[in-house]
Amino acid sequence: MRVLNLGEVREGELARDKSTNATIRDFGSMMVNEHTSQNNTAEAALLRVDVASEDTSLSRQIDATSGAATDRLRGLTGAAFDRMYIDREVDAHQYALNLIDKTLTANARKRVVKEQLANLRKLVDAHLGRAKQIQASLPR
Repeated sequence: MRVLNLGEVREGELARDKSTNATIRDFGSMMVNEHTSQNNTAEAALLRVDVASEDTSLSRQIDATSGAATDRLRGLTGAAFDRMYIDREVDAHQYALNLIDKTLTANARKRVVKEQLANLRKLVDAHLGRAKQIQASLPR
């Protein structure tokens, strides 16, 4: 969970600070604020029941993918940046939904983990819907 949130924060900070499009900046700010809040809530809930976040090959892969996307985005400006960022957000949120639905929830053993995954899923689904709206509004 943590690595999904942290990747969204990292990419959102870049969009918030770099885009010249107010809609993209606002979406980036929303990613930073909402994924930071979700991460803090989940980490606190897991800590209360002594469940530590694990560093796994999957979490390292997700982090590396986000880092590579952030590096590619840093090299872009203007409409090219905005298009690539929002396309990345659609892809990343769809990937996160699939991962939550097909892997993470199925393998979760503790109720608190399942609850936090359900909360994350709601957030990711809402963000995916908004990202798709923005994506449809951008010129090709």
